[in-house]
Amino acid sequence: MTQHDTKMIILSTDDLDASIDYYTQTLGFTLKFRDGAHFAAFDGNGITIALATPVDHPIPGKVVVGIKTDDVDASAAEAVAAGGGMVTAPYDDAHERRAVVYDNQGNGIVFYKSLGK
Repeated sequence: MTQHDTKMIILSTDDLDASIDYYTQTLGFTLKFRDGAHFAAFDGNGITIALATPVDHPIPGKVVVGIKTDDVDASAAEAVAAGGGMVTAPYDDAHERRAVVYDNQGNGIVFYKSLGK
């Protein structure tokens, strides 16, 4: 079995500015970084809380858990074999290898591993 570490929860937003204001001013979270008008990440004391518009959200409208793993392909295959579903097959982007799946109850999971480039 591959190693898994829960690192991120990704929430949907249609208004990133309003959501950033809410999470910083109302809830007191510290903004770690922002990527344009599509994505923001907050320090959740050991876990990143991310907000994403449909442009950058892996499954818009769903809460998605980001799980760092040592083997993206194996983790995605195991999730699907155990009754989940593939949303986006494993692929490499500029910084990570990732795959997006549903678990056996329809919840979203992004498995990822840094490419170390």
